[in-house]
Amino acid sequence: MATNAPKKDVVIVGLGWTGSILAMELCEEGLEVLALERGDDRDTVPDFKYPEVADELKYGVRYGFMQKPRNSTLTVRRTLEETALPYRMLGSFLPGDGVGGAGIHWNGHNWRPMVEELRLRSYVEESFGADIIPEDMTIQDWGVDYDELEPYFDRFEKVAGIAGQAGNINGKIVEGGNPFEAPRSGDFPMPPLPQTVDAMMFADAARKMGYHPFPRPAANASQAYTNPYGMQLGPCNFCGFCERFGCLNYSKSSPQTCVLAALKRKSNFSYKVNSEVLKVELAPDGKTATGVTYVTAEGEEVFQPADLVILAAYQLHNVHLMLLSGIGQPYDPATGEGVTGKNYAYQMNGGTSLFFKDIEFNPFVGAGSNGMVIDDFAINQIDFGKEGFIGGSYISSGTTNGQPIRSMRLPPGTPSWGTAWKQATKEWYGHSMSIGSHGSNMAYRDTYLDLDPTYKDRHGRPLMRMTFNWKPNDIRMTQFMKTKIEPIAESMSPDIMQSSYKSEGAMYDVRPYQTTHNVGGAIMGTDPKTSALNRYLQSWDVHNVFVMGATAFPQNLQYNPTGMVGGLAYWSANAIRKDYLPNPRPLV
Repeated sequence: MATNAPKKDVVIVGLGWTGSILAMELCEEGLEVLALERGDDRDTVPDFKYPEVADELKYGVRYGFMQKPRNSTLTVRRTLEETALPYRMLGSFLPGDGVGGAGIHWNGHNWRPMVEELRLRSYVEESFGADIIPEDMTIQDWGVDYDELEPYFDRFEKVAGIAGQAGNINGKIVEGGNPFEAPRSGDFPMPPLPQTVDAMMFADAARKMGYHPFPRPAANASQAYTNPYGMQLGPCNFCGFCERFGCLNYSKSSPQTCVLAALKRKSNFSYKVNSEVLKVELAPDGKTATGVTYVTAEGEEVFQPADLVILAAYQLHNVHLMLLSGIGQPYDPATGEGVTGKNYAYQMNGGTSLFFKDIEFNPFVGAGSNGMVIDDFAINQIDFGKEGFIGGSYISSGTTNGQPIRSMRLPPGTPSWGTAWKQATKEWYGHSMSIGSHGSNMAYRDTYLDLDPTYKDRHGRPLMRMTFNWKPNDIRMTQFMKTKIEPIAESMSPDIMQSSYKSEGAMYDVRPYQTTHNVGGAIMGTDPKTSALNRYLQSWDVHNVFVMGATAFPQNLQYNPTGMVGGLAYWSANAIRKDYLPNPRPLV
């Protein structure tokens, strides 16, 4: 029997980027807000203090800031015919753990989507014809357009303190920025980061080939900055400990650096850690939520009543909670009916490594979002009909870290241990760079999330099951990028060159890290028959439940998802504040 807690106006599940943003926005409306976080409390001091946090073995290799599979996992299969098995060792993706979530350990690559990405199906049909869309591809429009979201992208970039160079301000192309980006209302809050030698070499080579290099938008501060919440960031010192680490220097945008200290000063905000939400509780008619049930670290079940429930956990956990709670009809790939679990997607990456005997790159000097980029092969620059695929990629180069355990590029044929490995490490550390493709991933009828029929978690609930594999469309996309990257690399005259791109027949492998860019499963749209959430991230079926994050993506962007996630959070928060709270109801 669960203990009943005092009622709150709002309960938020998860206290990462979106949970922090929604809590701040709703506290400013005067509501009593409680956030429930399944992991530990975390703050810059003491959790990210130097030198403890710069421990590559503890955090980079042993995943000190990640969820442990023994506490939280899912099962994975590649086809409908396979039996799913538990993800027992972190590899392919790394969900964050504790207050701040994945916002603690990201590199800080922050992007807005292209106009065409938000209406992808319409764009493809209008530009190339519906016939080029594979029969099993289930891409959709998002139900909201770029112009509507632009003020909210701008808001998130100001709160996060993004450093960059605009390429399109109100339709005017700006020299040095991305000429293919969607128009923005103003420049970035901070100028771009300085660049390392590999980034400058890549930019020079790309420019000579007629491409348009620009600095990567960075959630790493290039100078001192104070954001709209009064939170202060200091300039990045290029220590090289961004990805998988908390920032010791108050330089990387994270919930801790940008929101939480201001939020904690609100008298109407409270949060509880080590409090894992088990289920969203629904009223007898199933049309509204009454609150959530969570379990404490001591194993006590507590019912937390609330008028408004915000799911702001990681994408996978949001979908799992919706399935467990009966929010939205579960998706069935056999019939194509149902919405919860539909359109899971990931990211398609590849790259080429270059080795130079006579160039010293000093890889210990790096920042998470350092780098130069070209977008000449973005979604809006490719003839899908001619090339035979739907999708796009940005191409980049730059030093994000030189950690010797994880970031040791060695020439092909080098043994993985022993005397020859040691000699190669001595010879080549600091003498290599890479050019990478970060590409889109489409959604398909048989890539989805549901409840596993066999495996259960420590609370006796079914684990969530992921069904996902690489598809020919996305492999053709990454192979296309290979044909564009390798000539750039060859023009730089490396002593040795090695490429790694998925090829025909490649199967999804959970063991190597790829990205923590899991998306979909409770997608947004304009039709309750094909989407779980409406255009404001409100559940079609349970109107006082709003669901944040990359959960809402109908397919994946060619970009890193955080900028889109932040913009959508502010878009949804505005709809709740201005439209829902005065008259609680379905907004569409």
